[in-house]
Amino acid sequence: LATGPRQNNGVFYEIRTYDVKPAKMKEFLEAIDKYLHIRTAHSELVGFWYSELGAMNKVFHIWKYDNFAHRTAVRHALANDKEWQGKLISVILPLVEKQHNEVAYLVPWCQLGKPPKEGGVYEWVTFQMKPGGPALWGEAFRAAINAHINTGYTRLIGVFHTEYGLLNTVHVLWWNESPDHRAAGRHSAHEDARVVAAVRDSVRFLESQQNVLVIPLPCSPLK
Repeated sequence: LATGPRQNNGVFYEIRTYDVKPAKMKEFLEAIDKYLHIRTAHSELVGFWYSELGAMNKVFHIWKYDNFAHRTAVRHALANDKEWQGKLISVILPLVEKQHNEVAYLVPWCQLGKPPKEGGVYEWVTFQMKPGGPALWGEAFRAAINAHINTGYTRLIGVFHTEYGLLNTVHVLWWNESPDHRAAGRHSAHEDARVVAAVRDSVRFLESQQNVLVIPLPCSPLK
């Protein structure tokens, strides 16, 4: 799980989480869907989702950068983009209660995936691991992820390990055909001795876990 090999090529992902005012979510999503193309003209968007179950009034979006100099240049360009400021930022900022961002790397044993088809739902799972980093819990965590992949009921999209933000945090993004398909597969997986053994080994290093069912916006590249 160590991120060293990925850091050498510079590519990282900025994960942004916004808490939107409860009465303003519809307005927020409509503005994003209408004007996000102004923002994506500057850098690559991986995906944009809103929460459906497990959290309320949250949106998650992931941006890809070649390196930190690339991000600095993009942020500078955005600061001078009057269309972005006037049509999008000035509209959505009053609708947002809180913003949080993290810098994360894909773990070296995981490439960013895609769903087999459009539609379906995504599951955003955040694990807070014990201090000590991947040297302590990386092997066990990878085994638990692979055990779920091997059941075949779910599709792994990405595993991200934080570099800035709350450390020892791992975000795992999954895709499923539907919430019911995910529920059936998960119940089946938890009766699989291989999954049970792998999870039992990995939870020794777990502090907390949150699962959120998220829905992609029409403007999201991952949908």
